[in-house]
Amino acid sequence: MVNRVVHFEIPIDDPDRAGAFYGRVFDWTVSRWGDVPYWPMSTGEAPGVGAEGALTPRSDAPEGVLVYVQVDDLDAALQRIRDAGGTVVAERTPIPGMGWFGTFRDPEGNLLGLIQDDPSVPG
Repeated sequence: MVNRVVHFEIPIDDPDRAGAFYGRVFDWTVSRWGDVPYWPMSTGEAPGVGAEGALTPRSDAPEGVLVYVQVDDLDAALQRIRDAGGTVVAERTPIPGMGWFGTFRDPEGNLLGLIQDDPSVPG
C-alpha cells in the first residue's frame, strides 16, 4: 500500500526514559538500531493497520514528531511536491538495505517525510 503514513519518529532527550514510557503505556517494543542513535519501535503485529515508529535524538528532529508517507517513486513524488508549491528539504537519501527517504515542507511549512521501499540499497 502506498501514499499512506507508514512510519513516524518521536524526538527524545533520554532514550531509556522514552522507551520505558512507550513500552509501559502502549506495550511497544523499543530497541536500539546498531550503533546509530536511533530506537525503532514495534507498535503492533503485522499486517495490522498502522505505522511503525522510532525514537530519535531531539537534535535530529527539532520540529517535533515527523511522519513518513510511503511512495512508489520518490523522485516523482518530490517533483509533484515542487509542482504543488511544496519545498524539498532532503533529496533522495539511502537507508541501507531498506530503501530511500526524502523530506519536504508543505505550503503551510509543515515538515513531512517520504519513503520508497528498495531492499537493494547498499549498506
